Amino acid sequence: MPTVLIVDDEPDIRELIRFTLEETGFRVLEAAHADAARKQLATEPPHLLLLDWMLPGRSGLELAAQLKQNPRTRTLPIIMISARGEEEDRVKGLDTGADDYISKPFSPREMVARIKAVLRRSHSEQQQDLIEIGGLCIDHLGHRVSAAGQPLNIAPTEYKLLHFFMTHANRAFSRAQLLDHVWGDHVYVEERTVDVHIRRLRKALEQTGHQHLLQTVRGVGYRFSEQ
Repeated sequence: MPTVLIVDDEPDIRELIRFTLEETGFRVLEAAHADAARKQLATEPPHLLLLDWMLPGRSGLELAAQLKQNPRTRTLPIIMISARGEEEDRVKGLDTGADDYISKPFSPREMVARIKAVLRRSHSEQQQDLIEIGGLCIDHLGHRVSAAGQPLNIAPTEYKLLHFFMTHANRAFSRAQLLDHVWGDHVYVEERTVDVHIRRLRKALEQTGHQHLLQTVRGVGYRFSEQ
């Protein structure tokens, strides 16, 4: 039975989410603020974190960024919840390393579908923990990227993009497909967002001379390949 930790300072919202998730077969834990969430994570780690952006004290955005920087919690799936529904806010939430973003108000059915989709995606990714292509190595369990023993500093969104490419090597993907697979098919951001992160990823790969592995396929999109 998957466990979901809800972090929201509004008791009514926590109660609604708890009821919905328990009816669907999830086990639910609760926290009203970031510090309580950190204590809960230390004592009983959940399978997924449902995290509100606006929290008293430390914001959900700050907490998500800290969790993604910590080796113990960086692979924990996070869905950000917020009343801030503008594209810039969604992109900012996902750039912290969140796996999905739900804008308030949302339907309980949609929330459950998003949670199940993120858990499926997370489980699938964990099946391929260590991948090496052209001398570039990604250790998904340790959340590390390296080449010839040299570690590369990769930001959260670029890491997810790289992991997707390396687990689907030699296949060309359109920008729309990359948005669906990496950002999630319910996250509405413009396709130009992909180009921005592709440029950032190539810049990061320049550290070890592996930027050539990330190829532009004219009229299609992008491909990751040694060839």
